[in-house]
Amino acid sequence: MSDATTRPPEAAKRGRPRLDELTATDVEGIPALETIIGYRLRRAQLYVFQDFIESFTRMKLRPAEFSVLSVMARRPGLKQTEIAEELGIKRANFVALMDSLERRGLAERRKADTDKRSHSLHLTPEGVRFVRKMMAVWTAHEERLVEKLGGPKERDRLIELLDRVVARD
Repeated sequence: MSDATTRPPEAAKRGRPRLDELTATDVEGIPALETIIGYRLRRAQLYVFQDFIESFTRMKLRPAEFSVLSVMARRPGLKQTEIAEELGIKRANFVALMDSLERRGLAERRKADTDKRSHSLHLTPEGVRFVRKMMAVWTAHEERLVEKLGGPKERDRLIELLDRVVARD
């Protein structure tokens, strides 16, 4: 491109680029999206969440609910604050999430043995049955992702790399 096509005549005469156009040097410094880590992570997250949502539509289960039920199943009796903190869920959002799980009959709050002001969280018998079904659906979902990655070794490698990103310095 000549100066005449990138700059108006008066700017070309003064040797300055137009304010509404990038120079070739500017453009060279702009990374291609496929080379940006954050962009690639977000695209991968969207893919994984879309598969998750499609997998769990019949169960009417969202990723945050899956996480809470998983933690409750593995470690019954934790306090609301402990689970919320572990999962990075704000207190107000966690209360609403637990209210929803209780309305569905999947979980219950019980007064904690050690502190009557706090609640420990537990699956109900219906919640136990639900988690068993949930895990069968999750297994198929996870297997699809592992296959896409090239197998368990590649999954482990990806998890290791992601752990490096989130590790505290």
